[in-house]
Amino acid sequence: MNDVHPVPAGSGANIDPITFEVIRHKLEAITEEQAITLKNVSGSPVVTEATDFNVGIYLADGAIVNMGPQVIFHAGTMSTVIYSIIEHFSENPGINEGDMFILNDPYRGAIHQPDVSIVMPIFHQGRRIAWTGSCAHELDTGGMTFGSWAFAATDVQQEAMLLPGVKIVEGGVLREDIWQMIMGMTRLPHVVGLDFKAMIAANNVAARRFGELMQRYGAETVDRVMRIEIDTSERRLRERLKLIPDGIYRARDFLDHDGHANRLYQIEVAAEKRGAELVLDMEGSSPQAPGFINCTRSGLRGALFTGLLPILAPDIRWNEGVLKPVTIKVPEANICNARWPTPVSGATVSTAWVVQNVAVAALSRMVATVPDLVQEGQAVTKGQFSVLTMAGRDRDGGPFGMLLMDAMAGGGGAYIDHDGLDGSGDHSIPRPRIGNVESNEASGPFLYLFRSFIPDTEGAGAMRGGVTMGLAVTPHDSEELHTMVVGHGVQVPNSVGQFGGMPGACAYHLLRKSNADIAQLIEANSHMLEVLAAGGVRRFDSKPGHFALHSGEVLAYSFQGGGGYGDPIRRDPARVARDVTNGLVTAQRANEIYGVVLRDDGSVDAEATGARRRAIRTERLNGQAPKAEPPPAVGVAEVCPAIDAKKRFRCLCGADLGPATQDWKPRTGMRSIPPQACGPHLTLHAELELREFVCRDCGTLLEIEVARKGQESLATIVLDASSAPNAL
Repeated sequence: MNDVHPVPAGSGANIDPITFEVIRHKLEAITEEQAITLKNVSGSPVVTEATDFNVGIYLADGAIVNMGPQVIFHAGTMSTVIYSIIEHFSENPGINEGDMFILNDPYRGAIHQPDVSIVMPIFHQGRRIAWTGSCAHELDTGGMTFGSWAFAATDVQQEAMLLPGVKIVEGGVLREDIWQMIMGMTRLPHVVGLDFKAMIAANNVAARRFGELMQRYGAETVDRVMRIEIDTSERRLRERLKLIPDGIYRARDFLDHDGHANRLYQIEVAAEKRGAELVLDMEGSSPQAPGFINCTRSGLRGALFTGLLPILAPDIRWNEGVLKPVTIKVPEANICNARWPTPVSGATVSTAWVVQNVAVAALSRMVATVPDLVQEGQAVTKGQFSVLTMAGRDRDGGPFGMLLMDAMAGGGGAYIDHDGLDGSGDHSIPRPRIGNVESNEASGPFLYLFRSFIPDTEGAGAMRGGVTMGLAVTPHDSEELHTMVVGHGVQVPNSVGQFGGMPGACAYHLLRKSNADIAQLIEANSHMLEVLAAGGVRRFDSKPGHFALHSGEVLAYSFQGGGGYGDPIRRDPARVARDVTNGLVTAQRANEIYGVVLRDDGSVDAEATGARRRAIRTERLNGQAPKAEPPPAVGVAEVCPAIDAKKRFRCLCGADLGPATQDWKPRTGMRSIPPQACGPHLTLHAELELREFVCRDCGTLLEIEVARKGQESLATIVLDASSAPNAL
């Protein structure tokens, strides 16, 4: 079944192009002013510093018209929130002018409970014309743990308050009974209450501006513009899909630890493209977990939307039209479509995050078959998120709670023609920000010991992934902070590469016991590598959960690097030398992974580099000298294997890897490799292995696959027999 709601045909007279563009840009300006209002009123650093929110305008039935460029997850799910409110509350208590509804129930539209939406219908002359809404991550929405990340929960009712779409504003008046009930369920009412009022203010601004727009141009004209926008985006995406060869494009990823035990879960997508339609099938994913890592269908929708937009629609306006050609298939009681009352409070940083990863990987393989689209594909950007919350008493004795959003600063995935960004931000946030150190320290009783890049954390490739960041904190002016760390990707390299690019580094969660004073701590912990090399360091798994962080102790954590694109030994040696000079890559890694030999002065030894790269090819072929040589590198990455005009997979050296209607991997050399073969910061779950696929003729690296031990390898690209690819 298609996972969108039908949009009725618009009405109104023909609109001249100038009026159309004026109204269209006014709609964009409304969401921008709405976002500014939310940030200016909010007092939460999650909103003001990290921009973990979004805003939007929707048709009367909830279809997306315009969305902010903040967290795409939210924009994709707020429409589901509105659909739910229309379905459940149209008759009782009714949807009237001046009302606002608050919802955080993941089974009714949210991704997880801390992501709270407040939505508002917009009326004109007694008729509902549109909706506006705001959504933001809240520091605490109650439940069994601070922050409402209920890693130990066994059902959704243990995790947080559940607001199904309660009318919090009625006829323009805040309902005090509802307000006090909600404030009584959060541990930080002074922060959460200000966020809610910021969302209410943002909606009021949007409704007022929208009313002015209707007053000037007429409600029918504005409605018609919105519907044309949706129709245009749908038409343009369908035209783009027609350029792509029909077939199935797959990606698979894994999630470590479910909150109860370090079990491994699989998330897999089969993107089946037929004509102007796209089916995203999640049937290959694991059944739902007993812990909080699952997501509901609304979270799945938001995550797939997030993966799709920047790749298939980078120049198409993002609204409901982009979703109309897309059908989502997923069985019930699946980790991507949990059945009530399964716990889901960790959805955003667990299953939804990994769904985004597989969508990016599969759709990037899809666009790689079309020369005009190949530049939009990418390796996975920072395939995990680590949540760090700290709570206790602030320096003045009042309640303190903090969600540190520095975990957004991982490595960006590489593209075919440029490296991934170092400390890039997340794929789901087009305008990424993290708070500066001083602002974060001013908000509570803790200090940073460092926040810096970690060398050798990039996913190696002809175009490398971005280097990630690490940081360490310690209590200051406090004897103890109640601390929680939950995440994934400590034992799974989620930031996979493309076409021979290697995965980025895994994450670290570290605790260093010490009784030193602040000055000594700063001296002894000035970089993540120092913490890793120190004695008395405890290495946590993905979800250590709650523990006390005492004065003198150090909590350090880092995030995944970005995946690489293309074979690392085809990277321009001058680029490798520059990365070494800049401290992003060590000389040892340059030699071992990129095959680049540097002299003492940092310059490239061309003859030794050529010999080293030939040796790497020979080693990949189990000691056999290559029978062929690929053409010289062109300074960027290449799609390899590519599909030729005869619809056959071919290596760069010309080796035939079989018809494009079949999996190419059986015609390559495959072996299992240790994680250290991709870098010093990769760790594998006990159930996983890394597989290396190379051309048997020339030794070019074609793919690094993460798979369960004994699992059949994934057929990543299989075209229909009738499909006609544009050869690369």
